[in-house]
Amino acid sequence: MAELIVKPEPTPDADGTLLHITPESAGWTYVGFRVVRLDVGHTFGQTTGGSEVCLVLLSGRADVRTRRRKWTGIGQRMSVFERTPAYSVYVPNDDEYEVTALTAVELAVCEAPGLGNHEARLIAPEQVGVETRGYGNIERRIHNILPEQEPADSLLVVEVFTPNGHWSSYPPHKHDRDALPNESLLEETYYFRVQPEQGFAVQRVYTDDRTLDETLIVKDGEAVMVPKGYHPVSAPPGYDCYYLNVMAGPHRLWKFHNDPDHAWIMTTQRT
Repeated sequence: MAELIVKPEPTPDADGTLLHITPESAGWTYVGFRVVRLDVGHTFGQTTGGSEVCLVLLSGRADVRTRRRKWTGIGQRMSVFERTPAYSVYVPNDDEYEVTALTAVELAVCEAPGLGNHEARLIAPEQVGVETRGYGNIERRIHNILPEQEPADSLLVVEVFTPNGHWSSYPPHKHDRDALPNESLLEETYYFRVQPEQGFAVQRVYTDDRTLDETLIVKDGEAVMVPKGYHPVSAPPGYDCYYLNVMAGPHRLWKFHNDPDHAWIMTTQRT
């Protein structure tokens, strides 16, 4: 199995890529993920081939075009920790896109198999579902960028903000069996930002039989691959944690199974 933490390059490569996960590098089938940083006036573009793509403007403003559509001056937050929903663009397979930075831009490129069922579209902040999930020190803020209720072939994309001292992806849950209606098989990447940036998050990835049992110290700008197993996250006191989740599998449904040792947590009295 590949190492679960993927570290960014010290400096972007010629096209701005800092971090790149492919199905081949991950040793799985569905999810691809890339982080690109662009200076003002620089561009990043690709053809989508057999993949659908969700371009998430993590920070900055940009023009984005596909073969048939163009959006100018999109983006509003300069940091993910502003906690406002992102501007995103959905691009189907057999299309192309180009992103031109109007300010410094951090861009996430989320990929999964496409079937040609949808048109390119802008996902504006007001179209992003915002919710608070959990309670007490497992409370966190969720931005549903591309949930299963919105059109796509494979991709599920969500942002999570975990306040310092809190846990998220908690109670520990998994989605590694194609066993609908109870559980869906979804590969998943986590892309982390931490504030202040010298901090870290903690993520555990483990299976019931403990053939996979890793406790990971994740730094700002790193990604974690979750091929299977439970995968809770902790934000240490003093350090707020952001992550962008990308999921995909044979069915575009998020049906998870809580670790039975810890599922009781959700049945206790909320205060």
